[in-house]
Amino acid sequence: MLTKDQAICIRAVDYSETSQVVTFFTRQTGKISAIAKGSKRPKSSFDGPIEILSHGPIVFADSGKEKLATLTEFEPVYDNPGSAGPRSDFFALNCCFFAAELLNHLTHDYDPHPELFDRFLHFLQNAEHRETPHYMLAALILFQLGLLREIGLQPILSYCPNCKTQHALCTTRHETYFSSAANGLVCRDCEPSFPDKIRLSKNAASCLTSLKQVPNASEETLREIEKTLVHHFTELLGRPPKMARHVLNKNAGYL
Repeated sequence: MLTKDQAICIRAVDYSETSQVVTFFTRQTGKISAIAKGSKRPKSSFDGPIEILSHGPIVFADSGKEKLATLTEFEPVYDNPGSAGPRSDFFALNCCFFAAELLNHLTHDYDPHPELFDRFLHFLQNAEHRETPHYMLAALILFQLGLLREIGLQPILSYCPNCKTQHALCTTRHETYFSSAANGLVCRDCEPSFPDKIRLSKNAASCLTSLKQVPNASEETLREIEKTLVHHFTELLGRPPKMARHVLNKNAGYL
């Protein structure tokens, strides 16, 4: 049975000298892995190897959840043909690769999230416009929080998960901490119960309790928030995400 969908490639590995195994995040089907036979041949029906972050309509033959699907058609869409997009900006490219890595590891096969697909595509299209590094880091933070919300792992940011104290006041007068074990921001009184906690500055805590502040936050604050999120993803995955160091590395095309 052939299935048509809109898809974004989030992983691609060589299967043989001429073929690839590709992982797509699709809008209606969710994450799928498929074999693209002959994709590395110069005159293949895919116009060459399939690249990570490429997106467009696909057609695939589903072989069941236990086996690889077979990709029959993929037509990449180029949003801005005259621009090299994020591929000419190392930091933007690293942010996109990091977002793709998180999608791959935190979503399940055949579990569709149409809104998350749209959010990810919008994130990639903004990166194509080569926005400033400051904008890219803010956009990455908001995408990561949106991803956690979509998969049911949204951190509790408006009140302390332990004592239910609202953070609207405590972030301005008291210390605030982020704990992966608590899955959210814990207050000063509760932090001794969470050895994994990370102390946050007033500005970082304020941004997390009011996300509309994120785009206008300083570079220092954004980097503090991203470092905290990387720690959280490390705890969720049981290991550090591979692309995290490239996003946190200040010299990796950021300045």
